[in-house]
Amino acid sequence: MIPSSSPSCFLILVTILLSASRLFSLPLHDSFLQCLTLNSNIPIPFSTTFYTPNNYSSFASVLESSARNLRFLLPSAPKPEAIFTPLHESHIQAAVICSKQLKVHLIVRSGGHDYEGLSYVSTELPFIVLDLAKLRSIKIDIDDNSAWVQAGATIGELYYRIAEESKIHGFPAGVCPSVGIGGHITGGGYGSLMRKYGLAADNVIDARVIDVHGRVLDRQAMGEDYFWAIRGGGGGSFGIIIDWKVKLVPVPPKVTTFTVSRTLEQGATKLLYKWQQVADKLDEDLFIRVIIENTYTGKNKAKTITTSYNALFLGDANRLLQLMEYRFPELGLTRGDCIETSWLNSVLFIAGYPSGTPPEVLLYDPSPWKNYFKAKSDFVKEPIPETAIEGMWDRYFEEDYPYVIWNPCGGAMSKISESKIPFPHRDGNLFMIEYLTNWESTEANTTKHIDWIRKLHDYMTPYVSKYPRAAYVNFRDLDLGTNNKDDPNFTQARVWGTMYFKDNFNRLMQVKTRADPENFFRHEQSIPPLPVFMADSLGFKHPVS
Repeated sequence: MIPSSSPSCFLILVTILLSASRLFSLPLHDSFLQCLTLNSNIPIPFSTTFYTPNNYSSFASVLESSARNLRFLLPSAPKPEAIFTPLHESHIQAAVICSKQLKVHLIVRSGGHDYEGLSYVSTELPFIVLDLAKLRSIKIDIDDNSAWVQAGATIGELYYRIAEESKIHGFPAGVCPSVGIGGHITGGGYGSLMRKYGLAADNVIDARVIDVHGRVLDRQAMGEDYFWAIRGGGGGSFGIIIDWKVKLVPVPPKVTTFTVSRTLEQGATKLLYKWQQVADKLDEDLFIRVIIENTYTGKNKAKTITTSYNALFLGDANRLLQLMEYRFPELGLTRGDCIETSWLNSVLFIAGYPSGTPPEVLLYDPSPWKNYFKAKSDFVKEPIPETAIEGMWDRYFEEDYPYVIWNPCGGAMSKISESKIPFPHRDGNLFMIEYLTNWESTEANTTKHIDWIRKLHDYMTPYVSKYPRAAYVNFRDLDLGTNNKDDPNFTQARVWGTMYFKDNFNRLMQVKTRADPENFFRHEQSIPPLPVFMADSLGFKHPVS
């Protein structure tokens, strides 16, 4: 006997199947929009959250809003089928479900500073961008020394909100305030407090993530392996970060900053060689990075190279001067170079804002800096000889706008295990180099400038880390290789994976295999899942075998 409820159940099933068939018969962005409506528990105001090329002005405005590298906004660059800016985690869950159902590639953007544009450009067509820019709530708990910060908030916003509540708390994240916190922490997140407190990812105590099944997971629900992987294993591989719970750290009410510049004519070469010998050994309260760029001096505007020593000291000027006189007198730091200020104002100083800029600038992103650029990175374990530095200068003179930063390691960075989080570049590294060149014209000059930075990177090979030559994942570099479906042994992936993560890459692939075996969250340098035969050889069962 057929139960009396069967006809109504049958009608419901038919309705669902008809709805699904209609979705697949519509244009992709229309299908995605209707699917979102069916799968979100919270109504979605599509007029202010869903953008397609059909309304190009608003679409282009959102696409370009946080993208910094103009190389990936050119007309020839692939464009998304749609951009979705969710207002609630239910909207994100629906986006994951619909992307899987419609078999459309979903890529996630929280800040847009990624150096190879992987959060808003894809070679895998069609694709949709999930932009988290409208999810930027920050909740500070001074009594607990913690904060919950949504993935779309910027580092600058977090700094400002902490300082609103306390003048003696801070957070060890990056030096560029407009970077989105969601992606920053996934790569580790270094900054001017790293010698005292480590990286941003070292100071995360919980997180909320939407996984490949659309579930919202906190640290307890995701498990310690998954939690380990998302703190430094690179964005776009394991799930969608909704928010981070971070540990606030103590800062003194008065800190000291300075920038002292020296040109080649003022002995920059010998001074830079000396800096290499002391920068990682200085008191952990002191962070001195070196910014190296071309400048033009004198009446004739002669081209030279300037090294600028840009510093934060967690203390007053008197103690700083004593430390510098003892460990680095060659710089010639004077009391007049020192600026005593609050930690929040030091953020503005290190970021390069003009003196007197109000801290409220951190609450929005007025930076007009958008350019064509290419970047690379290195880690250095032995001082680079003066003769090699002079050879480096020869190459600087060949380029219009080289911008290279040497960031010191040591301090807390040397005390944290390589395997604590996926970021492995710890003890034994003197400093990290970021190479960057930018240009203002269009595609015509791209080859020239990219060739220059590649040649400089090649020149530095004998003087930087080896076996592997290390790199920083937040400075993505597709020159190191990309994932390749025709490479079952992941030969290319192992190259860049080992450079970014060293031995931690194997563990990251195992976490990926368990969390996302079918590789839903992916991009050109996302962590790949292991094939079944490789999982078997490592002694654990592949979830899809």
